[in-house]
Amino acid sequence: MVKLAANLTMMFTEVPFLDRFVKAAEAGFSAVEFLFPYAYPEKTIKDLLDKHDLKLALINAPAGDWDGGERGFGACPGKETAFRESVEQALRYAKALECPRIHVMSGVTGEIKDRKACEAVWLSNLAWAADEAKKVNISISIEPLNSRDMPGYFLSHQDEALDLIDRLGKDNVQLQFDTYHAQIMDGDITRRIERLKGKYGHVQIASVPERHEPDEGELNYDAVFAALDSVGFAGYLGCEYNPRGLTESGLDWAKPYLTRK
Repeated sequence: MVKLAANLTMMFTEVPFLDRFVKAAEAGFSAVEFLFPYAYPEKTIKDLLDKHDLKLALINAPAGDWDGGERGFGACPGKETAFRESVEQALRYAKALECPRIHVMSGVTGEIKDRKACEAVWLSNLAWAADEAKKVNISISIEPLNSRDMPGYFLSHQDEALDLIDRLGKDNVQLQFDTYHAQIMDGDITRRIERLKGKYGHVQIASVPERHEPDEGELNYDAVFAALDSVGFAGYLGCEYNPRGLTESGLDWAKPYLTRK
């Protein structure tokens, strides 16, 4: 069963962030996700979720100086303190917002020549984060990002992320399977959905290559949704795309799957 979550960082940007919750509910979404809620008090966001009867599927841990090029700290030697502070803040918000999952970004490490050192830091950082998250019954997602949009990011391929997750051995750390990034870097999406059954806890969707609504581009999302159904995936599909125009004008593709009519 396809369950959609509107990504409020990228959708409904015609209005300020706090006004996007009502927009998502009016469009028929019963769940949302977004990257960084930390400019607002937890209560402000929780009140909006409750007012509009929305579930929160995912938030990102703080990722540092975004405009300056930082993309998290997970695999960045020397930034262990920043990593722990970001995860602690994310867990506080996730607990207050009843969000079951946080995405922890691994960081840009392209200029660091010692890959093994980055891997060792990643494993140490994520082991600590997983244990802290488990105390409050929260899961952690790790997402490979394509090297075209995010050059130098520590994780670019699905299999390398899964190898690290397997080595980590923490049952509350899973792959965040973004079909946009995965198609660009690895392809074979349908078979990958089948082969990685049980390895991913959250899925995100967008067209490829333009990252617009999933009713265009090189991926057949009817087939993608059918594949996810066939393996029994019961989580949310985060609509992490840049609308071609007004968000509401591009939602015809989603109407069969929206739970609010």
